[in-house]
Amino acid sequence: MGRIFGTDGARGVANTEISCTLAMDIARAAAMVVSQKKHKEHPTFLVGSDTRISRHMLIGAISAGLCSVGANVITLGVVPTPAVAYLVKEMGADGAVMLSASHNSFEFNGIKIFGSDGFKLTDEEEFAIEEIVLDHVLPFDVKWNDHIGTITEDFEAVNKYIDHIVATVGGVDLSGMKVLVDCANGSASATAAKMFEKLHADVDIINAEPNGININDNCGSTHIKELGRQVKEGSYDLGVAFDGDADRCLAVDCDGNLVDGDQLIAMFALFLRERGELPNNCAVVTVMSNMGFFQFCKENDIKAEITKVGDRYVLENMREHGYRIGGEQSGHIIFQQHMTTGDGQLTAVQLLNLLKVKNLSLKEAASVMQVYPQVLVNVRADKEMKKRLNVDEGVQKELKKWEQILGDNGRILLRPSGTEPLIRVMVEGKDESLINDAANAIAQSITERLAY
Repeated sequence: MGRIFGTDGARGVANTEISCTLAMDIARAAAMVVSQKKHKEHPTFLVGSDTRISRHMLIGAISAGLCSVGANVITLGVVPTPAVAYLVKEMGADGAVMLSASHNSFEFNGIKIFGSDGFKLTDEEEFAIEEIVLDHVLPFDVKWNDHIGTITEDFEAVNKYIDHIVATVGGVDLSGMKVLVDCANGSASATAAKMFEKLHADVDIINAEPNGININDNCGSTHIKELGRQVKEGSYDLGVAFDGDADRCLAVDCDGNLVDGDQLIAMFALFLRERGELPNNCAVVTVMSNMGFFQFCKENDIKAEITKVGDRYVLENMREHGYRIGGEQSGHIIFQQHMTTGDGQLTAVQLLNLLKVKNLSLKEAASVMQVYPQVLVNVRADKEMKKRLNVDEGVQKELKKWEQILGDNGRILLRPSGTEPLIRVMVEGKDESLINDAANAIAQSITERLAY
């Protein structure tokens, strides 16, 4: 992780950690880096956002920063993150900025930057931005007179993205499937209804009335129990839930049971292999994936490539080797032949298509993978605590003790979050009581040893 950018852009509480000044400076530096790469005096940037109350303030700061160094801006309004990734290439822009803190609550916001190819900036490009903003290795290339950039609006551009997602399943008719869709009061509120209507799916949509502060508020992919309850009580075939910027998707079956990202990737990998569309019989996942996924891979002769946590690292591996499916347990799923980043609505459409083609219920399709019990405990942690995590003798002693107790029947992963002020303690294994004890004991050790 860099000094500004984490695993998924810059993120923090709006108007404090992500201030207008910082947003403006990041935008100026990003335009300078892109201008140098593209050899253009007036690069064009797209700017989109999710539904947070701080979006107008930060759109203004980002746009002002871009224009001040000569970049032209096209604002897209409320759109999903993957729509920005798709449109930057589709519209021939030189770069794009998405304002979103993804699954975080409304007071947070974030800055995600994409290049002209629709991919998030590389670590090297983000480092170059940090050097300009923090180390002042270059002065801001401020323009004046007729060299200042301009701002225009294109709130209809998102329809190109919707049409692209629909086209990925050949415009298949999804009628006959009763689906409940949770938009998390976020970006999908602007797109989901139109998208599913084009596919003739029998869809009811909930949590699609954003007011600036209700994004991810007891709804969406991070609060999926309520969706499960409504699916079961409403006799739906399944439910799908997105996060605030719609780059994640999780599902629930007809009984309201969670179907997570690992299970979805397993289903998609088998489906793609059946169609001869799974290069090297490989799916790409992260170290956080459930043990059950790796067991599924063994049983089905599928290779699992493992990366660090973060969909950017999954995508890097996929691009390097030409793989088609990968993602995270959290629901960031990447179909590289269709999209340059994780896309929740693409995942949902691909899932409905799979079930329709194979004539399966979600419960039947998800049974290809057994989910091992997994416990995740989050410990509040500042940057200093995160730095000391892997070197503190007391924490490491507690970790090794529980690793010996679990042996081959479980595993432990300690990971500083790249997007939140948390250290995550993940323990999984066959004995649910034992892994709960392990997770809580290690979390307590972290708090006692590292907190001031």
